[in-house]
Amino acid sequence: MTLQEKIAARKFVVLGEFEPPKGADFSPFIKNVNLARGRVDAFVVPEMANAVLKASSLGGCAFLEREGIEAVFQVCCRDRNRLALQADILSAGALGIKNIMAVLGVDISYGDHPHARSVNDLNLIELLDTISRLQNGKDLSGIELRHSPRFCVGSTVDISATGGLLDIELENIEKKVALGVEYFITNPVFDLHRFQQFIKRLGKEKAAVIPTVLLLKSAGMARYIDRNVKGISIPSEIIRRIQKAPDKPRECTQIAGETITYLKELGMAGVLISTVGWEDRLPQILNAAKL
Repeated sequence: MTLQEKIAARKFVVLGEFEPPKGADFSPFIKNVNLARGRVDAFVVPEMANAVLKASSLGGCAFLEREGIEAVFQVCCRDRNRLALQADILSAGALGIKNIMAVLGVDISYGDHPHARSVNDLNLIELLDTISRLQNGKDLSGIELRHSPRFCVGSTVDISATGGLLDIELENIEKKVALGVEYFITNPVFDLHRFQQFIKRLGKEKAAVIPTVLLLKSAGMARYIDRNVKGISIPSEIIRRIQKAPDKPRECTQIAGETITYLKELGMAGVLISTVGWEDRLPQILNAAKL
């Protein structure tokens, strides 16, 4: 089954997030993907995550599709104007890429080219509207296309929003669903109680929510994320657990596996597993989660 078919059938989907290389050699990328081939429904290829220069998402997805592996193409508001975005989306459709995910993109100042200019010609809702228009056969100027691309469309949801911001987030979910969004990827989930509160407010029937499970590498990484990364809260007991473990990488893998199991039992649509450079450990996480 394709990713779109599994989401429609309400089957638990497993996504892997693999960054393309910072260079022109894709062989390690493909090698790591093949380690989890057949156990992951599709691989999300980020578009220069954290504003750090890497090969493009479109390039990474093209490599995966050539290998017969289902990919999720990420389109980002930050780096391209409406002309370039439409060109990339049409190219993805021509390459046989079945899935697309629209994101805002982390601010340029956080990356390795802080003096680059952000574009943001379209906001996230406008980008999703663009995808919808292209799928309906016309570009943003109203000119008819020779052939329309077809995608399973996804976007993001901020589960850390509270108060009035949460109300806005929930309104935006409604707008995104109306524009054809079939699944939503969350920011990384560690505080499971807080996540449950968000899901209760949202309601499972409104959208297919796919939480992100981020593989930690150390207690230091966990502390840094908890203190400095907006929208991610890591409970102190998780940090202490890693600190006390004799084999810390193995403990981090176990924590990721347990989190996936919990989210599956909670009735989520699936999970996105982000390994941030430890892609070769994805099979171990799947083993820990019994997937």
